[in-house]
Amino acid sequence: MSLPEPTSLDELFALYEHHGHRKYDDDVTDLEHALQCAALAFDDGATRELIAAALFHDVGWFLIDSESPDDDVVVSDDHAALGARVLAPLFGPDVAQPVALHVTAKRWRCTIDPDYYDELSEASQVTFVAQGGPLITDERERFEAHPGFVTAMALRSWDDRAKIPGLETRGLEHYRSMAEEIAQAWRSTRVSVSGNVPER
Repeated sequence: MSLPEPTSLDELFALYEHHGHRKYDDDVTDLEHALQCAALAFDDGATRELIAAALFHDVGWFLIDSESPDDDVVVSDDHAALGARVLAPLFGPDVAQPVALHVTAKRWRCTIDPDYYDELSEASQVTFVAQGGPLITDERERFEAHPGFVTAMALRSWDDRAKIPGLETRGLEHYRSMAEEIAQAWRSTRVSVSGNVPER
């Protein structure tokens, strides 16, 4: 059964707290994968927005019917688009855009590096086919020219490496204050652009 889209930080964190125990693959849970991905981003000196993108990049999977017996029902990059749709109003484009593009980044890597596909987990190989397979030339060129190409590829790298069984990481609550700061900065930006004064 799919879950409702979170519309606040509390709901977003609760989604991971209550459902993060689901298996991401045979070795790690969804929450373990998310926390490892965020830790890798932090260790690489990523911006706080990119760390948040790493932490929440797979939120879209919670919103897709994960109990279907047929992996082929996951069409194209639905979970990436869904994730970006959830994260954009909470955090803005600096968090949402890498999430929106991280599946395209996988398809790009598989297109230019045939060995990369063989290094993917079995689950990633299955979803790669459902997500569209290799990029055609026009798609590849558009992605390479996209302003979010670099951050999407960084997220893809952390995503691929964040699958280590039993690895100790900071807990989910470690990132709450960071998430609140990003959300507050995004709200302030929206107020400044719109000229509206927020209600007290």
